[in-house]
Amino acid sequence: MIKIFVIDDSAVVRSAISILVEKEPDITLVGTAQDPIYAMEKFQRMGWPDVIILDIEMPRMDGLTFLKKVMATRPTPVIICSSIAQKGSKASIEAMSLGAVDVLGKPEFQVKNFFEEVHERFVHAIRAAAKAKLKSTSMTAKYLSTLENKNSADVILQSTAKASAGAAADHFIAIGSSTGGVQTLEAIITKLPPTIPPILITQHMPAGFTTSFAERLDRISQVNVKEASHGDKLQRGCIYIAPGEFHMMVKRTTLGLILEIKDGPRVSRHKPSVDVLFRSCANEAPKSCTAFILTGMGDDGARGMKELHDKGAKTYAQEERSCIVYGMPKEAVALGGVDGSVTPLQVINIIRGIR
Repeated sequence: MIKIFVIDDSAVVRSAISILVEKEPDITLVGTAQDPIYAMEKFQRMGWPDVIILDIEMPRMDGLTFLKKVMATRPTPVIICSSIAQKGSKASIEAMSLGAVDVLGKPEFQVKNFFEEVHERFVHAIRAAAKAKLKSTSMTAKYLSTLENKNSADVILQSTAKASAGAAADHFIAIGSSTGGVQTLEAIITKLPPTIPPILITQHMPAGFTTSFAERLDRISQVNVKEASHGDKLQRGCIYIAPGEFHMMVKRTTLGLILEIKDGPRVSRHKPSVDVLFRSCANEAPKSCTAFILTGMGDDGARGMKELHDKGAKTYAQEERSCIVYGMPKEAVALGGVDGSVTPLQVINIIRGIR
């Protein structure tokens, strides 16, 4: 049984979430609080929940401050549910960078109807959060600091996908990720030099969030990061983030490789879908592609990676120990579409080794 606790100053929200989860046999609401200070008092009496549903704007202590404290002292899966996250605010991306496993934007009005509409996604997020393996922020910082150390005990792989002379501009990287992907991608991208091949990323995020995410990565890294646009030509030193609620695909033209951004039905329960990206790479330029599938719940990307692998692409899955949720990589490995399992440090060095 997954024990959840809701921290929100709105009694309407607390009631709506209670009604929503009471229909689920594997989820139980063990308590609520109107702000983090009340919540901490209850935790001391009743113990810690498995998952915390957290608002951002609250009296006495805001959600981000509480999230920092939780991740530093008692790492617990947290889902942000806030009205200021409605359009992918900077606070939402900061929350995910701090360790929140998911963010759900809620409206200020008609809250009950909203939770009825997002019932499936909300319950899916709770189950994914319950499976997350979290470290304290101090442990995470210590781990990430090893990415700067070239003498790390972690094995550094040499890329087997080096492009031939004169073909560097045609080689590219495709990455798929979901739960935990914000922290993992940030750790990887901030360690990449500006000379990298183009990188295409499908991270499961709703509309609006991908814009803020791309802007944040662009600010803190040496490479150019943007939310992808229809017709973008792949360029070295550039990273393209699939826009929320649209699929991103690669297309080979007489002018080289470009991106197509299209609407359409959800694939593998997601839009954008990693399977859509990987399958387009397999159809258009498999031998010019190196693909990675990172942390995330579910199986999106596993079948697309198998197609890429079978057509000659180099394919890698994030290894279990470093995954926040070992779902998508596990499924890709199970299908036999992966050349090897790698750590984030190894991802960095494979990308650095591609010319």
